[in-house]
Amino acid sequence: GLGQSRYSSSKGMVSTFSALVMKSGTAHIFHVGDSRIYRARSGDFERLTTDHRTWGANGKEYLSRAVGININLDVDYRRESIERDDIYVFTTDGVHDFVTDREILSCLDAGDQTFDEQAKSIGELALAKGSTDNITCQIVQINQIGKTDEATHLKRLQHLPFPPDLEPGMVLDGYLIKREVQASPRGQVYLAVDTKTNDAVALKTPSVNFEDDPVYLELFIREEWVGKRLNSPHVLKILDHTTKRNFLYSVSEFVEGQTLKQWMADHPIPDLQTVRGIVTRIASGLRAFHRKEMFHRDLKPDNILIDNYGTVKIIDFGSTKIAGVDEISSPIEQPEMLGTVDYTAPEYHLGQSGSKQADVFSLGVITYQMLTGNLPYGQGFKDRASIRRLSYVQARHHNKDIPDWVDAALKKSVHTNPEHRYDLLSEFVVDISQPNSKLERHQKVPLIEKNPIRFWKIIFILSALLNLYLAAKLAN
Repeated sequence: GLGQSRYSSSKGMVSTFSALVMKSGTAHIFHVGDSRIYRARSGDFERLTTDHRTWGANGKEYLSRAVGININLDVDYRRESIERDDIYVFTTDGVHDFVTDREILSCLDAGDQTFDEQAKSIGELALAKGSTDNITCQIVQINQIGKTDEATHLKRLQHLPFPPDLEPGMVLDGYLIKREVQASPRGQVYLAVDTKTNDAVALKTPSVNFEDDPVYLELFIREEWVGKRLNSPHVLKILDHTTKRNFLYSVSEFVEGQTLKQWMADHPIPDLQTVRGIVTRIASGLRAFHRKEMFHRDLKPDNILIDNYGTVKIIDFGSTKIAGVDEISSPIEQPEMLGTVDYTAPEYHLGQSGSKQADVFSLGVITYQMLTGNLPYGQGFKDRASIRRLSYVQARHHNKDIPDWVDAALKKSVHTNPEHRYDLLSEFVVDISQPNSKLERHQKVPLIEKNPIRFWKIIFILSALLNLYLAAKLAN
């Protein structure tokens, strides 16, 4: 339009522009000029655009904004949530200047016609009413909604009220509450039965202590959005609601079992083969996050479940970092560090963002703790100075049955520098399953860490020899 106006025509060529871009569960509307976009939903017919027109001195209407009027184009933008069966109608002024909104809606209600036939009927009605301008009409219906993006999901759920206090026997949106499974200051988990499918499910409800905390609400809602995008037998399955949701809560599969923390208390000295099996399954669950460019950021024994059949599942996705989304500025400022001190990678404490290597660190700490009952650096770290002072404690110092090559793999997995850790979870799993001679050569262990008794014996002997030498020198 602008090019034609400046170079191809003495009359001045301008054009209207109206576009609808649908992504996930959101409709993005871009508009300039006097074409229109309407939406028909549940009997309501709403115009979603504004005509950019102005009256001239001669009593005629002219476009006040359009493509080609000015080199700087000012485009209206709005976004709306999409619902199934929504109908969008696009028209030019040759249609809507002659056909009323009510008449357009009446044509849409002609259920025996296809959309092409309805659009043709609207155009013919405009001609019959004397239209001599461009007559264009397009009709689009939403048959299925893709998975919503996080921003849309957050917007939809933020307005929902917190559920009331739940007791056994109560029914919430079609879920029969059986009993409370877990309660903490941050929320509650209930065993419930979906009365529509008769399936046992787990209901997670937010804590009223955080009703006015926007960060807490965003993380609670994010957990559901993240969970619905993960598909792994080793990640807790978040379920779709079978009925309309009237309160803020999430629904997941119900897992009968115990946390890894409880399991470790019951198995203080597990054999290496059992630990490998658990670690392999946790790594499989983490890879489901990494394939979606997500990083868990809060992996710890409390967030891992082992069911009665030995299946391992990662839970609690509220701290998950989503690459490509978290880089976009958010009106809600999140805390710098979301994980748990003893298990989160040192770089988090330095203000750095999450990565696959950070999840490797957490898995390495958990593996070390299962084998030794201790943490590789003692009781965590808080700042840059404390991180510089960190010294890895050999796993064999706590458990003499751990092979040197396993210790070398553990040390690499929890290295304070993420660049020196494993790039892939699978590499760590392999290195705790079979010796890696290359790793052992590069992971030379100081004698004081490998065999402190021998180290101090050598120091004692050298010290005694030195004293004898000095005594002989003085005697002469």
